[in-house]
Amino acid sequence: MSSAVLDPQSPTPIRSEPPPLWKWPVFTIAGLVAVAHLAFTPFGGYWIDEVYMLAAGKYHLDWGYVDQPPLVPLIAAAMGWLAPGSLLALRVPAVLATAAVVVLTALLAREFGGDRRAQVLAAGAGATGLWTALVGHFVTPYTFEPVLWLGLSWLLVRWVRLRDLGRPDDRLLLWFGVLLGITMQAKFQVAILCVALLISVLAVGPRDILRRPMFWGGVGIAAVLALPTLLWQAFNGWPQLKMGAVVASESPLLSGGRSGTAISLVLYAGVVGATLFLIGLWRLMRSPELRSYRFFAVTTVLLYGLFVITAARPYYLIGLYGVVMAAGIVGLQRRRESRPSRWGWTAWPVYALSAAAAGYLLWLSTMLTPTFGVPTADSLAREASAAYTALPSEQRARTAVISESYILAAMLEVGGEQHELPNVYSPHRGYGYFAPPTEQIDSVLYVGSDPADGRRLFSEVRQVQTGSVPIWLCTGKQGTWTWAQLWPQLRYL
Repeated sequence: MSSAVLDPQSPTPIRSEPPPLWKWPVFTIAGLVAVAHLAFTPFGGYWIDEVYMLAAGKYHLDWGYVDQPPLVPLIAAAMGWLAPGSLLALRVPAVLATAAVVVLTALLAREFGGDRRAQVLAAGAGATGLWTALVGHFVTPYTFEPVLWLGLSWLLVRWVRLRDLGRPDDRLLLWFGVLLGITMQAKFQVAILCVALLISVLAVGPRDILRRPMFWGGVGIAAVLALPTLLWQAFNGWPQLKMGAVVASESPLLSGGRSGTAISLVLYAGVVGATLFLIGLWRLMRSPELRSYRFFAVTTVLLYGLFVITAARPYYLIGLYGVVMAAGIVGLQRRRESRPSRWGWTAWPVYALSAAAAGYLLWLSTMLTPTFGVPTADSLAREASAAYTALPSEQRARTAVISESYILAAMLEVGGEQHELPNVYSPHRGYGYFAPPTEQIDSVLYVGSDPADGRRLFSEVRQVQTGSVPIWLCTGKQGTWTWAQLWPQLRYL
């Protein structure tokens, strides 16, 4: 049994202990989400960022990369080692992370005082997010980011609740530091989250968290865990900082520019989720019951404004959906408790619509890679291998494959496990910072639409394959340049 006390600022009873988690329906919803995502894993082949993670982890494992830290490539490499060539095995960690989002959203609702019904509704909202449905089974940094951000949010929410009861558990702050360090090894955007949280806490509290020794101990743990990838960035000229301009330049194509980003940052929460998100944001701002958690509302508004102004990716806010939606669903619970309504059943048709929309996005995910005009890894590697094996044996020993983009390079490397290919290179993005071709290479098979650099560096350039992606043979090296000298000039983000 949970006792309750009265907040003098609010007529609503605040529980000294949260209601128990209604485990079987919450875990059933999470299990259904996992099963649905696993069912779609055999279809559509590798997603473009997913195959990049796999190639980076298997063939170029390092302490850091141009555009992300090393944790997700390491996960992809581990799954590739355990079950080579299996999409199902590769995607199991991503699916588990997506299912965990459902559970954490329910746990956040519980921390806010949500009863069994509120917990189930929160889990349903977490399960039917549109962005989650679209990418929830792909092994990418932005698939793991939501569960990591929600884990950080849950630790803070629980610490604040216990502090308000006069018995703070500062060990939660140490665990916050551990999880923050791990998150820094998955995606750098968490640093922006931390800056926004700090500003918000200074503005609206609880400021006493900054006076807790274990908080700073957690910060120290996070710094130690993040140090290797930060050193990699420093030694390579902080290329991650240059990615902001790249993201902004791609925004009109991927999300419709700033206006599209402004809409998508909310709508990606899903049919139910977007509604709960707006209700929860208002409630975190205005409700006396949630006064101690107001810093989450300020953080959300700050990040929303920043991401719109910078034309960032439209999914950058997804890691905060769960905590804000949980506040929204408990707000509806309070309304139900104070003014019972005969219309409570209307939630279920809306949730059914939200589930249908998420299901459609899940089905659509199987067609994402072809939509970007990229062939499967196997078909691209087969075409490149045909061009390579058609060369005289002596020439093959002096030929490398260079692709136009990091996506094609990753497809070739992963697909090349089943086909005869030489080493694969690309001057694009992360591949541009991998080792350049060796100096014995004097001819190149270029995979891409237009070998402009090939025409400048080689006397003869001719197309040898006209398949899904053109393949060109570049021979007759001109000048006295070496690959070590040339590569830094060729690479681009």
